[in-house]
Amino acid sequence: MSSSVPISGSSNITAPTPQNTPLSHAPIAAGLSRPTVPDITEDKEEDDDENENENEDALHEHALALVQGKLASLLGKSSGYIDSLPVEVKRSVEALKGVQVQQNEIQNKYKRECLELEKKYLAIQKPLYERREAIINGSADATSEEIEAGEKQSLEDDPDYVALPKDVSGPNAIPEFWLTALRNHIGLADLITERDEGALKHLIDIRLSYLDEKDHDGKPGFKISFIFTQNEFFENDVLDKSYLYQDKVGYSGDFVYYKAIGTDIKWKEDKDLTKEYEIKKQRNKNTNRTRLVRKARPTESFFNFFTPLVPPSDDDIESGKYELEELEEIEDKFQIDYQIGEDLKEKIIPRAVDYFTGKALEYDVMDEDDDEDYEDLEDDDDEGRFDDDSESDVDLPPVRRRGPPKGRGGAPATANNVNPEECKQQ
Repeated sequence: MSSSVPISGSSNITAPTPQNTPLSHAPIAAGLSRPTVPDITEDKEEDDDENENENEDALHEHALALVQGKLASLLGKSSGYIDSLPVEVKRSVEALKGVQVQQNEIQNKYKRECLELEKKYLAIQKPLYERREAIINGSADATSEEIEAGEKQSLEDDPDYVALPKDVSGPNAIPEFWLTALRNHIGLADLITERDEGALKHLIDIRLSYLDEKDHDGKPGFKISFIFTQNEFFENDVLDKSYLYQDKVGYSGDFVYYKAIGTDIKWKEDKDLTKEYEIKKQRNKNTNRTRLVRKARPTESFFNFFTPLVPPSDDDIESGKYELEELEEIEDKFQIDYQIGEDLKEKIIPRAVDYFTGKALEYDVMDEDDDEDYEDLEDDDDEGRFDDDSESDVDLPPVRRRGPPKGRGGAPATANNVNPEECKQQ
């Protein structure tokens, strides 16, 4: 059998358009002769039939690969269909673009109004956020109504929940509330180091506010404020991270991030958690005298979050200063930073207690990368292992969700009881 199969037709193939696409698909093997075999004896007839089928399958696969390769080379190329339209039709196409412009303007107005609604309801919830802060820090006692409502919710979540004793006294502040909540977020848990925990134990609140567009050239945005008590690490009482959107929505109809702005942290002497210090001994080549030199180098830390990334300039990109892999890595870092800001705004701040207890992790959808840990089971391997009961319907969850992390139940999140890797595996 020949090793190559010619495809009939002109080599000048155009991409499919409404004008040249047939209603029925022509068989790939059309025009190809069926392989023939010489006369065979009866005892080998079955084996040769199998060989004939294998040869035919190989022929089909080879022809299909050639056709698919040709079609792949046409992707992204203009078929000339639009250019061939009459001027009157082209004017109609331009009119459709004009209609699309109006639709985009309406979508932009819609997203702006949604943003105003977010601001409105944030103001409505402000007293509740203040109440939450007071309970966390122990500056106010929880009321019996609040405790009763919370226990009712706990019973709905867990039928085995046992009500707490009522006649108790003593300190009621919740230690390390925000540190625990942040460590129970998959993305933030990867940023927080053991060195960071000492400073984050002084974190008493995280607040959301919206930026005044007049102060940012008409660009909308929001700000996340981290409130700290006095500590040995830095002088700031508040560390802010602001995110600005572009003034118009993107192609998908959503706001597009423009840039981030962070607070300049005023570190106390030798307490900068974003740097590691090492002492090196140096010798003078001329005098042979030695000296000790203290050098600082950047290190991983949650507090790098407040130093926004700086995108490479167009000149550096065009000059080839960055390799493609480096640019992709920079883009990934920007996406992670924006995603964390969005999660703080949409998830952690509104549902802080769920992240503290670990309940929120049950509703975090597993990453697509986790699917690599699973493989499809062959039907033959499962025969006889499971009973087929057609009368019973089993409701399967729409997505696989993460289980509760170790340390759930309000225990402070330390490296010993909340491990992000363990969260991923549950």
